[in-house]
This record gives sequence, structure tokens and C-alpha cells, in this order.
Amino acid sequence: MIVENLPVPFDRRVWSEATTLHQAGYLVSVICPVGRGYDKFEETIDGINIYRHSLPVEARGPLAYLLEYSAALFWEFALSLKVARQHGFDVIHACNPPDLIFLVGLFYKIFSGKSFLFDHHDANPEFFEAKFSRRGFFWRLLLLAEKLTFKAADISIATNESYRRIAIDRGGMASDRVFVVRSGPNIERVKKLDSDPRWCNGRHFLVGYVGVISQAEGLDLLLASVEYIVRTKHRDDIQVVVVGSGPEWQEITEMCTKMHLDDYVTFTGRVDDSTLFTILSTADVCVNPDRVTAMNDISTMNKIMEYMALGKPIVQFDVTEGRISALDASLYAKANDPVDFGEKILELINDPSRRTRMAEYGWRRVHETLAWHHEQPKLLKAYDTLFELRTNRLGWLRRIFGYFSRRIDALRGDT
Repeated sequence: MIVENLPVPFDRRVWSEATTLHQAGYLVSVICPVGRGYDKFEETIDGINIYRHSLPVEARGPLAYLLEYSAALFWEFALSLKVARQHGFDVIHACNPPDLIFLVGLFYKIFSGKSFLFDHHDANPEFFEAKFSRRGFFWRLLLLAEKLTFKAADISIATNESYRRIAIDRGGMASDRVFVVRSGPNIERVKKLDSDPRWCNGRHFLVGYVGVISQAEGLDLLLASVEYIVRTKHRDDIQVVVVGSGPEWQEITEMCTKMHLDDYVTFTGRVDDSTLFTILSTADVCVNPDRVTAMNDISTMNKIMEYMALGKPIVQFDVTEGRISALDASLYAKANDPVDFGEKILELINDPSRRTRMAEYGWRRVHETLAWHHEQPKLLKAYDTLFELRTNRLGWLRRIFGYFSRRIDALRGDT
């Protein structure tokens, strides 16, 4: 398995997939970057071999992304040679972004008959457009890389039906080779803990957020909503706790200070699971202020699933996959409207019985439908299909080899 944007096991989806495959009897090795507390270049965790590499400073522009991806591609190929020598493998399981890992997969597919599986985590053309508010040359490059990735893949895995449609319509994959495996929370990990009122900062209610700290994730909109709640609605009984880090940490925290909201918003940075789930367990409402963009409209956000697994009512902007995931566990604000977002928070704060109904609905939906143990059979079915295709292809190659061997033997007999 190759993943470039997060270390493992911090990347919870990749780790869930890796452990599921290991438990099913596969020998699993993972190539990923160092970071976020995982700085060993080699280690084995729960029977999974992990090989990590360094990366340049986190990218902030198109050229910086190109540098980061080029460095990652070099190390992914170099470490793949090491994995091949030390453990061997039959499949390259590529987790994007970026959509360049297919180059590693294609090398092994052509020269040693390996299979290539594409695990589609992010729609990169949409991500570029959302981040830089334009298309242009780099957008077209991303579209090409995505298409070539799908062309190289024997099968692909999509995180939801929107991504499945991209694989079929834009990637040209046959529908029976595209499998939906959602990023459901592992309920053995995501568990409600005792609440801790200290996080409320002396206030009566708590609003919780976990995720990347950047304007792309709508943290500026969340601050505008808090400002509306405090200044316009004159509510001083609500504390907001923001858990996580990201490329715009400094800009967002400075924005909070300039808006004189430091007393109402707590930024924790990265925290361990115990602290994270204590904060979210204490929260009365959890929020996802991700901007409404083409990217966010089709993407499933892990935070939504974790909020529901913890039994928390949600406020988010109205996006297609966010609504499909949460349904009645969430209220949906008008697109990128911080005032309406603030009003939706207040609706839930002011209505405890509604909060309870929504929380119970979300908890049941995760445990009965969306949790990771419901997705495990789908992942294993995708792998069964991959190995059926692999067996058929190897059989076809053996028949061709046998045919030419017989012809050579016949020619030798003639001479």
C-alpha cells in the first residue's frame, strides 16, 4: 500500500484497510511519509510492515506541490524495491492524492506482472479548483493524471457513489471493477468518553470541531459564525473548541485574535485520541464548516462519521455527500453563509430534545450501517475480484507462452 499525504497509522482509512487485509491473511506492507508523531523510517505495527520517507515542507502552491510529489514518487519507487526484495508482493494498492502513484504501479505491472488497485480518496481536479479558484494548465495536468491512473488500474475503490461515478464516467472504468468502500469509523476506536466541563471554559454549552485548520475547510466561516453568535445574538454561554492543525494555523488563530474571540474559541492543536474523544464527548453540538465547493460536495468527511459514532448532533453546510452520510443527524445551513450556520447552531443549543433525537439517530445509523465493520466485506470482495482477474491474466499469459514454446519445439523437431 502506498499513501503520500499522511503517515500510517495516523491515516485511519488506510490503517483500517491494512489491518482488515492483514486479518484476512494478506501480507501487508505500507509506504508512507514520516510526520504527526510517526518519525521512524521502518517499523512493524500489528504485523504490518511500515516504511516511511521524508518529504519537503508542506506544499503551499502549484510548483511546491510538484516538488513534493516528485520527491514522494522517488521515495515510493525506491522503497517499493526494498519491499519487493524483503517481503515480495502481488498488488500495488495506491491511495491518492496525488494521482502519480500509478507510475510505480505501471512499472511493476509491465515488468513483473503485478496488479494495480487505485483507492480513490480525493478528486484532485476538483481539489485544485477549490483551493486555487481556477483551472488552467495544472488543472488539466491533474485531469490527465487521474485518467491515466484509472486506465492503469485493474480495479478501483471509491469512498462513495459520487467517486464511483467519476471512476466510470471520467475514468472510463467498467462498472463491475469499481467498488464502493466507505470510510466508516472503527467503533472499537471511536468511543464516547466521560465529559470534562473544563473544556467549556466556564460556559454552559460546548461546540466541537475536529479537522484541518485552513480557510479551505471553512475555519474563517466558523469564526464568522461565532462572531455572529457573540456580537449579534449576544450569547456568551457557548464555547467553541477547535481540534487539529494545518497549513493555515497561524492565519486562522490570528484572525480569531483580531475578531476578539480568543475567550470564546479554544485551539488545541493536535491531540491524542483520549483528549479528542473527551472534547467531542463533552460537546453539545459538533460542526463541519467545510465550504460548499465541487470537491466538498462529492466528498465524504471522516469527521461527520466520527461525530455520529459519538452520538452528537451536527451542523454543516448543505453538500451532497454530507447529507447522504448524516441524513437526519445534521442540520444544513445555506451554502457558505456563516449567519445561517450560526443560527443552526443556536437552534440546536436551544432545543435539547431535538439534540437528543438527532444524536440517537446518528449513533444508530453509524452502528447499523456505516461503521467500518460493515465496509470490511466490501474491501475483501474487491480483493477477491482483483485476484480473479490476476489469475485469469496469468493463465492467459501462460497459454501464450505455452503456444510459443510448442512452436519453438516443433521448429526444432523439423530441423
